[in-house]
Amino acid sequence: MKPEFVPLPEQGRRFTRSRRVRLGDVNATNRLRLDAVASYLQDVAGDDVDDAGVEGAWVLRRTALAIVRLPRYGEEVELTTFCSGTGSHWAERRTRLSVNDAPAVDAVAVWVNVDGSGRPVRLEDGFFDHYGEAAGGRRASSRLWLPPPADGASSRPWALRTTDFDLLGHMNNAAYWYAVEDELARLAPRGVSASAQLEHRAAVEPDERVELRSKLDGDRLSVWLSVADETRAAAQVNLRSRGRQ
Repeated sequence: MKPEFVPLPEQGRRFTRSRRVRLGDVNATNRLRLDAVASYLQDVAGDDVDDAGVEGAWVLRRTALAIVRLPRYGEEVELTTFCSGTGSHWAERRTRLSVNDAPAVDAVAVWVNVDGSGRPVRLEDGFFDHYGEAAGGRRASSRLWLPPPADGASSRPWALRTTDFDLLGHMNNAAYWYAVEDELARLAPRGVSASAQLEHRAAVEPDERVELRSKLDGDRLSVWLSVADETRAAAQVNLRSRGRQ
């Protein structure tokens, strides 16, 4: 199933922030890394809910990117985000990254509302007071779509670092994309990403022994992070054909 990137709403809450692409955000070919995109997305999402005064905790379920081009070092990126749909315990967030008023990356992410123990809880009326108009009653799915590790996928250990984990002891959302970037550099160093998805199936915990599995099939790179044969995260990157680069 393909992710849906709904257009910016004509009514309802939109939240916009700008940031400059720094040296630590780009790779050796001077494009914004996918893990940096993930950091931008979670930062603007956090700024939005803080500004709205919405309380509670959120766990990321999946992220999908539609890429026109990835910004470069020194460029000013405008991020506009809004709620594009809801479920009983989750909300879908759309974000557009623009450079010079031109769309560069469109993102759609599903965030699950959780309590202090990490269990999903229903969205409260206060959430809809802020975000309901933009969502427009659209129902969003929290299903995961990416397949399990493919036959013939390569496998190697993936070392965890203390810097992968945040204040809550969770492996940060952006850290999962490090493995994707590593496999892109190893298997498709000249590839140009057209779209990407990453799904969080279960959390990676500190001190676990993680296996990185990957397979390049034509213009599609698939990546999995597994612990004892349990897939914790799955990702897929579609590359542009050489004729379209």
